[in-house]
Amino acid sequence: MEKSAKIRDASKASAERLAALTIVIKAKVGEEEKLFGSVTSMDIAEALAAEGFEIDKKKIHIDEPIKRIGEYIVHVKIHPEVSAPIKVHVVSE
Repeated sequence: MEKSAKIRDASKASAERLAALTIVIKAKVGEEEKLFGSVTSMDIAEALAAEGFEIDKKKIHIDEPIKRIGEYIVHVKIHPEVSAPIKVHVVSE
């Protein structure tokens, strides 16, 4: 019991750090600010790794495909009981 509580508390601390973070992803943009392709959970996982967070791409939940520049909120499941929202800012390359 005590070990799982410590893991959950550590997960909550990570969630707070993630929630304060804004990830910037550069993408190629065509007409009307539409992306060539879309931003994937893999792109977000790589951007998080650059910030020092090792998050499995399977734990990143994107509500709808990111196909335009702008700001989006995605959710990262850190622990079965803990998830964190992350701001993703997509800009043109």
